[in-house]
Amino acid sequence: MTTIENIRADIPLFARTGINLASAGLGAQAVSASNEFFAPLERMLQDNAPVFIPDKFDDNGKWMDGWETQRRRDGGHDHAVIKLAAPGRILGFNLDTSHFTGNYAPACKIEAAHELGATEEDTNWVQILPHKALSASAEHYFSCDSFESWQYLRLHIYPDGGIARLRVYGVPELDDSSDGEIDLVAALNGGRILAFSDAHYGDYMRLLAPGRGINMGDGWETRRRREPGYDWMVLALGARGVIEKALVDTCHFKGNYPDRCSIQVADMRNFGDGLTDALVTDSMFWKTLLPETRLQADHEHLFTELADFGPATHVRFNMFPDGGVSRLRLFGRPVGRPD
Repeated sequence: MTTIENIRADIPLFARTGINLASAGLGAQAVSASNEFFAPLERMLQDNAPVFIPDKFDDNGKWMDGWETQRRRDGGHDHAVIKLAAPGRILGFNLDTSHFTGNYAPACKIEAAHELGATEEDTNWVQILPHKALSASAEHYFSCDSFESWQYLRLHIYPDGGIARLRVYGVPELDDSSDGEIDLVAALNGGRILAFSDAHYGDYMRLLAPGRGINMGDGWETRRRREPGYDWMVLALGARGVIEKALVDTCHFKGNYPDRCSIQVADMRNFGDGLTDALVTDSMFWKTLLPETRLQADHEHLFTELADFGPATHVRFNMFPDGGVSRLRLFGRPVGRPD
């Protein structure tokens, strides 16, 4: 069993449990940059880990996997504006300078805004991370004390240089006052993966991402099971709500799709903060929302006849005996966030 809280226990809790609001895969966008001479801003928002290719060069010099500006000679500094994938409260940051050694940015500062003005300077920027020192080829985690919800960030680097990746961990803002149907488990609505039996292949975090998978690596896939049992995942909904429809997408999974799946559900609004082994153990006994049902290869399965459970906060998604799923959607109506 793997819980998100014990994955890389050496990094802060906000980076293990928060959603990366600066993820290009979730929809974050590069808006503008003072300079992108050596490497474009959009590379800094990519989801994959940065790589170094020794022999790769382009017309401007060494190809680098991140955002890199030219050497300044005017006494100023560089900055860039990004739009987060969704408005949300920011818990912390990771400024990763991996592979930037003699060309990393020595210091940074981050400002935030709710919306952009007519120009960048007309925008009401608020400092949410003061000046921080950075070092060569390292991950730098900084917590954020702001309790407001933000949509735009302006990253300052002093005086110039490169950042491989910017991760902005937070909680997306969800308007659960609406009576409309939403995907209660979508990452952009605050859905989170808490624990799973195995995630040997692919990128399990993409299970809750928007859109359909682009290839077999864009989803959750387990190893071939060689012992009795089945694979499972425990998830927290972004809001307490009534699940009315479920969609299980095996896009690109052909010779390795699960034979069957089922969904269990619980209302754990009084469970308290944090994940414990007790929650995972308890999930084995949760009520059945969708009984074991056959799946097909490379197919979207929409299930509309679900058990009438009522409001839920957590689900357990089971697949039998193993395999891969590209996306999971749980459509329903919020009735208020978990306590």
